[in-house]
Amino acid sequence: MKIRFTIPLLSLFFILLTGTSISAQEKTTIKGKITLNNNETPENVSVILKGTRLGTITDEAGNYKIKNVKPGSYTIKVSGVGYSTKEKNIIINDGEEHIENFTISTNSEELTEVVINAGKTNHFARKENQQVSRLPLKNLENPQVYTTITGEVLKEQVVTNFDDALKNAPGVTQLWASTGRGGDGAGYYSLRGFSVQPTMVNGLPGLTNGSLDPANIDRIEILRGPSGTLFGSSLISYGGVINTTTKKPYKGFGGEITYTTGSYALNRATVDLNTSLNEKKTLNFRVNSAYNDQNSFQDAGFRESFFIAPSLSYELNDKLSFLVQTEFMSNETTNPTMLFFDRGYPLRVHNIDELKYDNKRSYTSDELTIKTPSFNIQAQMFYKLSDQWTSQTVFSNSTSKSEGYYSYLYEGTQYFPTITEGIVLGRYFNYQENNNKTTDIQQNFIGDFKIGSLRNRLVVGLDYYKRTFADHSSNYAANGYIYIGDNLASFNSVFGPSNGDTGVLTKERSDALLGNAPRNSSKTKQETYSAYFSDVLNILPNLSAMVSLRADRFMNAENDGYNQTAFSPKFGIVYQPILNTVSIFANYMNGFSNVAPAADVNGTVTTARTFGPERANQLEAGTKLNLFKDKLYATVSYYQIKVTDQVYSIRPNATDVTYYTNGAQENKGIEAEIVANPINGLNIIAGYSYNESLLTAGDLDFIARRPESAGPVQMANLWASYKFTTGVLRGFGLGFGGNYLGDNKIMNRWTSGEFTIPEYVVFNSSLFYNAEKFGINVKLNNIANKEIYDGWSTVHPKDPRSIAASFTYRF
Repeated sequence: MKIRFTIPLLSLFFILLTGTSISAQEKTTIKGKITLNNNETPENVSVILKGTRLGTITDEAGNYKIKNVKPGSYTIKVSGVGYSTKEKNIIINDGEEHIENFTISTNSEELTEVVINAGKTNHFARKENQQVSRLPLKNLENPQVYTTITGEVLKEQVVTNFDDALKNAPGVTQLWASTGRGGDGAGYYSLRGFSVQPTMVNGLPGLTNGSLDPANIDRIEILRGPSGTLFGSSLISYGGVINTTTKKPYKGFGGEITYTTGSYALNRATVDLNTSLNEKKTLNFRVNSAYNDQNSFQDAGFRESFFIAPSLSYELNDKLSFLVQTEFMSNETTNPTMLFFDRGYPLRVHNIDELKYDNKRSYTSDELTIKTPSFNIQAQMFYKLSDQWTSQTVFSNSTSKSEGYYSYLYEGTQYFPTITEGIVLGRYFNYQENNNKTTDIQQNFIGDFKIGSLRNRLVVGLDYYKRTFADHSSNYAANGYIYIGDNLASFNSVFGPSNGDTGVLTKERSDALLGNAPRNSSKTKQETYSAYFSDVLNILPNLSAMVSLRADRFMNAENDGYNQTAFSPKFGIVYQPILNTVSIFANYMNGFSNVAPAADVNGTVTTARTFGPERANQLEAGTKLNLFKDKLYATVSYYQIKVTDQVYSIRPNATDVTYYTNGAQENKGIEAEIVANPINGLNIIAGYSYNESLLTAGDLDFIARRPESAGPVQMANLWASYKFTTGVLRGFGLGFGGNYLGDNKIMNRWTSGEFTIPEYVVFNSSLFYNAEKFGINVKLNNIANKEIYDGWSTVHPKDPRSIAASFTYRF
């Protein structure tokens, strides 16, 4: 049964915002650009009109805008922690848009004005983010490769789900749609040939069993390569880290309301409201909220969710500030359709054409749903100890639950020898009831100082991480069989007359099948104590070296005496032949994974086993460019990742198992990315990746084969948009792009053989109009209506052609 939110809070926001816009009559606007004396653009610099409640902060490009200013004389003040303060007297005339540009510095040097070049901003360019390295590093100074997907891109593409957002990153593809099941219910993606989940929010743990809502996303960072040195072992992948940076409060009043409608009964409403809570604008509040309801393109299935994210910032003085961010997500959905192939027998079909699956069939019911509520809170305290040192104290807590029906389809053709054409899938399901909690406490000291003439940027930190997982889910039960193929008569000869599906998909029937199923009663607890440092030393103004190290003490409370210590080093070097324009970099990065104890079973003999950490070591080299005054960002790199000491098991029969620790894998490849603004109004994102992955030691069924988690060998992405900035078409724009994915071997074993999803290209386009107060955007996805799939030993059908239109009002 579909849930229906009454959403009184969302309705209240609409009423409040409408009332506010009526009462606040805009007189004129003051805008401009803040630039540092080295031509950089500082973000989050305060711009206020002294003696009033009017003010704002600069965006990532240094631009600011103050609305609703009455005519008169004012003093405009520009200030920020670590920057000089600038004041200027101005006169505002009735109805006149006033432009004031400033140049400020990091000391008391005299200031000069800079002329703003409006409309030439590289809107898709990365925003520098300290979460990436935990240090104030520019992209060109960082020896690690990362991709940033900005909120501007998501708005222009009318992105309503996290999966579509990641299509803008080179070398990232979905392996597995979000299942909602406990522990690992979020979506899986392939990154540098390894599976990864979006487990980090603002650089801190932020788990979910469902899919993230993009309403509160300011940007998404994909950090590439094993990043154990800064982020530990519990939440990372050897391929990298997916970190979501959320929106933060700012000084002043503003926001927007957006309504989106589209194919498959899409209804989505979002609100972004920000306001200062005191006259000095030191206490600021922001809330982002979204309601989303959409049906599946198949014959059954839906997703309905409500999301709200209040946040509060408080600047006590120039040295001490606080930030609290929360997210609440209520989500109910049906399981995505996933067809699992049998892993122990030769495949009878080897590609989509041979499978003959009707992708309009879901093999589920709107009565069988799963709820995945989640809650995340982060509290941070920043204290400026001196001009060189800052303290950051962080507490985060997240809770994710799963409650409802989880089902999957598993091939079992070998049990029905009389069915010789097509495949037979058994339907299995259980009732999920589990709770996943994490707590993380960090203390970081961040310094920017000199020893002699050598500049050091250093972070030293301590980290405590705890995760508990309680599971009370039922065992699995079977509910009929499904036939896919052209010879339904052979299936009916075994099961009797049917339409190829012998199950009864009702809640009543499912509850009856699970009525006597045993329930789990398990609880696990893991704790990790960590210490780390990372130092970037400027040997010359254009030559820097990074040295980092992390020590992890991992403990599993469910296994007495299982305490494990691991060290993770990281080294990097950056040379800039043209300062702030071209950098050449190389890095060595390490990642590791703690493996829980297990037991070998041989007949009646059980032998307890413990294992050392798995290791991943990366070597990478490449170049980064920032050309033509921020108009062209580019990164090209070659990497090689070797994993050793992988733990795997061999099961010769249904009861016995033996564990081994000699598994090894090697992934290598090339990645390239361009973010460009070649001419006024034109913005481009383009990426390409080539990845070779090979299991070099381990389970004999996989050795010398490409792992099924590696995704396609080649992938490419493109999005280009043009916005008219002058003339009668000013504000109108159009976008076009798409994704290419090469052949993807989602089954690749010596016993089963290969199942390949063939290469495909999907094109998308958009039309939009943006004015100061409102915007309209129409997006068409999968223009050619391609039948596309992804998978990871599974086949999962993806959306056909769809259209979405959004309407935004800003205030």
